[in-house]
Amino acid sequence: MALSMYQASVPQFKKMLTNLSAILKKAEEHATAHKIDPKVFLEARLYPNMFPLTKQIQIACDQPKNGFARLAGIEPPKFEDKEASFAELYERIAKTITFIDTIKPEQIDGSEGKEIKFSILEWNFEFIGDQYLLTWIIPNFYFHITTAYNILRHNGVDIGKSDYLGR
Repeated sequence: MALSMYQASVPQFKKMLTNLSAILKKAEEHATAHKIDPKVFLEARLYPNMFPLTKQIQIACDQPKNGFARLAGIEPPKFEDKEASFAELYERIAKTITFIDTIKPEQIDGSEGKEIKFSILEWNFEFIGDQYLLTWIIPNFYFHITTAYNILRHNGVDIGKSDYLGR
């Protein structure tokens, strides 16, 4: 039996967002324990031309939020992209999971051949549903979660592979 689009994505995205929230909690605890201003982590980047931690979290949340909405043919919720604290990032992740929970399998399954078109700034994108999931949503989601993990690990937060993957 083959996995459906829903089965191959939604449960794993929810798990990884939950793991991301737990990783952020460890970062917040690390900052408190070592008397580090939380902004040090929230504004940290791996390289000057890369997005900071807060933007990595925002984009990681946007991938399933916008992606599943497009596949389901519904309007995604709008998030302001104004998070400036750990608490606000936890809230964004929780709102993303809450939205994902509203998506039913029948809204995603069968969207394999659906035309998906959208723009980001001056770039226009066109996909077919299954390729959108496999070549856009999934890789972008993992890129931004991994980058957030790496920013925190690079800055001394005691996290490891089991934190990333969950237990």
